[in-house]
Amino acid sequence: MLGHFKKRGESWYFWVELERGADGKRHQLSRGGFRTRKQAEKAYAEVRDQLRQDSFITPTKTTVEAFLVDEWLPAVRASIRPGTHDHYSKMVHGYVVPRIGGLKLGELTPGQLNAFYADLLVDGRLQGGPSQPAGLSPKTVRHVHTLLHKALADAVRWGNLGRNPADRAEPPRPRTAEMKVWDLTQLRRFLTRVETNRLGPIWLLMATTGMRRGEVLGLRWADVDLDGGRISIVQTHVLVDRLVVVSEPKTAKGRRSIALDPTTVSALRQYRRLQREERLRYGELWTDVGLVATHEDGTAINPRLFSAWFTQHARAADLPLIRLHDLRHSYATAALSAGIPAKVVSERLGHANIAITLDTYSHVLPNMQEQAAEQVAQLILGS
Repeated sequence: MLGHFKKRGESWYFWVELERGADGKRHQLSRGGFRTRKQAEKAYAEVRDQLRQDSFITPTKTTVEAFLVDEWLPAVRASIRPGTHDHYSKMVHGYVVPRIGGLKLGELTPGQLNAFYADLLVDGRLQGGPSQPAGLSPKTVRHVHTLLHKALADAVRWGNLGRNPADRAEPPRPRTAEMKVWDLTQLRRFLTRVETNRLGPIWLLMATTGMRRGEVLGLRWADVDLDGGRISIVQTHVLVDRLVVVSEPKTAKGRRSIALDPTTVSALRQYRRLQREERLRYGELWTDVGLVATHEDGTAINPRLFSAWFTQHARAADLPLIRLHDLRHSYATAALSAGIPAKVVSERLGHANIAITLDTYSHVLPNMQEQAAEQVAQLILGS
């Protein structure tokens, strides 16, 4: 079983003779797109071993587009959150299909994936103005790689592929972006600005708990215990194809109970009274969806509109512009800086594990180390 190798342009290819078929005709297997002959030889050795062990899977003629759109996306819909499926679908149709959708799934190589990632970095943006760069960020391209790696791993598991070409692909390393947060003075300025706003208590709830946007907008009065000063997060509201849908919390730890401070409890009591007055005023026109954060007529608030309102309030308060999600980061930074144990902060935020909290807010840790050194030294040595 002899392999033949050849360089075409900048890539190396190999082909190998397979056993004659039932029709007596000769059959060959070829693969290419390898950057070096050594990579081609290594891939050939794997194919040779699979053929000898009778574990080789004949390359499918299915295209990347057909597998992802017709098989994979429908198959994983039931096992992931609606928002996640919507995100996958947008990446598949927006980035993958237009560039490599026509390639045969069984002939996809690490080299082709690397070239695809490089193309996205240069000219991958779906839309934008002249002032915006045409390429995607390394972080976004890595998200595309993560999606492909998962989909191709499923193709291997389902018997469509013998190996996962994404295992040997090299996606770009994401740059660590500087986190934008508000300090305590800026947080107070924002809360002062929205204090008289109808949704002032909702903004206060976000600022004092670090809840995600979807968690706040999906919070029901049935999950609020004002007497006990706690709320339970059991569902979220997310956008799927521009429609607001109910979804599960982002992680298993996202389903959690959060303690509220007395000021936030008092503000929510006032807001509930206001909502009841609005219900009486609207009468039959009021829609009872059981949510805490609603429009005056009781209907749910669109997440994008909620984010737009946040930006408007920030501008009106003459504050540095940050994303609504950065209000969550501002809460976590303030809590850790105040000496709240990282484990407690992680539980309140609903992170999957404490490692995520420590990694995300590592910028706070050096100051905490200094404070700990001074405080422990004072305890040991005395003032």
